[in-house]
Amino acid sequence: MSEPIARATTQIPTLNGLSAVADRYDLILCDVWGVLHDGTRAHEGAGDALIRFRNLNEDGRRRRVILVSNAPRPWAGVQVILDGYGVPREAYDAILTSGDLTRRLIAEHPGERIHHLGPERDATIFDRLDIRLVGEAQADRVVCTGLFDDTCETAEDYRETLAGFRVRQVPMICANPDLVVEREKKLIPCAGLIAQAYAEIGGAVTYAGKPYRPVYEAALAMAGDLNGGSAPDITRILAVGDALRTDIAGAAAYGIPNLLVARGIHAEELGVVADHDTLGDVAEWLAGQDVRPDAVIERLVW
Repeated sequence: MSEPIARATTQIPTLNGLSAVADRYDLILCDVWGVLHDGTRAHEGAGDALIRFRNLNEDGRRRRVILVSNAPRPWAGVQVILDGYGVPREAYDAILTSGDLTRRLIAEHPGERIHHLGPERDATIFDRLDIRLVGEAQADRVVCTGLFDDTCETAEDYRETLAGFRVRQVPMICANPDLVVEREKKLIPCAGLIAQAYAEIGGAVTYAGKPYRPVYEAALAMAGDLNGGSAPDITRILAVGDALRTDIAGAAAYGIPNLLVARGIHAEELGVVADHDTLGDVAEWLAGQDVRPDAVIERLVW
């Protein structure tokens, strides 16, 4: 049996395709935005790679894929979006989102007065919860799902609002720890930036999603449910993502082997912005990062 991708090696391997290591794993925890789609359409080949992984059966082992997303909405809403982008449902077994984890956190405080800081499109995160949605001044807790207009706003636009929450010591749940995501080759600010700004002025923030441990505990519990028992051994789990700060750092801290997709939010830093660009030597760039992946792949392909 092959060994998992080596950890803590000087030379980080670059894979041409998932097939090079697929037989080493029983479960893939796969990021969504930047790996499976770019915010408008599915990445060609990514869904097929996951389907091929799920269909591996040469050694009689059942392969599973759980999509783990920092999207600030329940999984069912994310599935609708994936359908619209053309990501095949056959590519995965289940979806776990930051929105799902946020709902669990909110449910721990029934009847609480919640202020939603974020766009209306994320309001489904509160569906059927025992809470009262209120204005800033009445809030017991603030749930941040993003910027009201992520096309033009920055965290600076929220300084005054955050200062008001800080004076009243209002705790925040960040429903999307991402700082940015890629949309049509542009980096779009996320809730993580607002949460970061709040934490910088002493605000109390609870993060729901990657890179924090609870999301991996929830994902492995889900894997166990899918298998009718326990989750796979951690050495036979592969985390795939495009963000060092969340996808790679979170998996590494939990002890999960991981694979960085280069053509995502780090594409410009790695020089693979244009469609004709190819991934070169990433060793120098990775050497300057606080977190290093176990392996790199340009795109998620088989």
